[in-house]
Amino acid sequence: VGTSCVLTCPHKSNITMVTWKISPEVGGPCTLGYRADQNKTGSTNCRGSTSWRFRPDWDPALEIQQVGRAHEGNYTCEVVATEGNFHKTYHLTVLVPPKLTLYCDDHGNPVCEAAAGKPAAQILWVPESNSTPKEEGHDKGTVTVLSKFTAHSTNMTNTTCIVSHPAGNQSKSIAC
Repeated sequence: VGTSCVLTCPHKSNITMVTWKISPEVGGPCTLGYRADQNKTGSTNCRGSTSWRFRPDWDPALEIQQVGRAHEGNYTCEVVATEGNFHKTYHLTVLVPPKLTLYCDDHGNPVCEAAAGKPAAQILWVPESNSTPKEEGHDKGTVTVLSKFTAHSTNMTNTTCIVSHPAGNQSKSIAC
């Protein structure tokens, strides 16, 4: 989320035509095209954040600025060249890092929350805990994971919550 994404296309010499067909999971399809004989580009129903990376006759790559969940979907590049026709398809999935919160509940137990991540985060404790995380799904495909630390001994002073996620790992410590 929020970064730039570049999808490459088979680069061939003597390109006749390049077409990007975009089918987002939300919203209507979009097409970007380039015709070499007219040195002309065109688009149908494409947003401003999705465009050619450079000039398509030099590099037929597609660039998505400020990637968001609305960009998820299938992206297919078709290159027509004197060597033949070439296709490459991507399925774009957007990772959303969870927001980590660590607090003490009313009974003095540490509680770790990894809110609104995509996909769901994994929560680990140091020292180890045999707690079972609870997951709550949200309407935009994000998931909140909640885990309560269950101590093996009562003389614990400091516990650390480690949140593991494809968009990056985070940790926080607390003494309850």
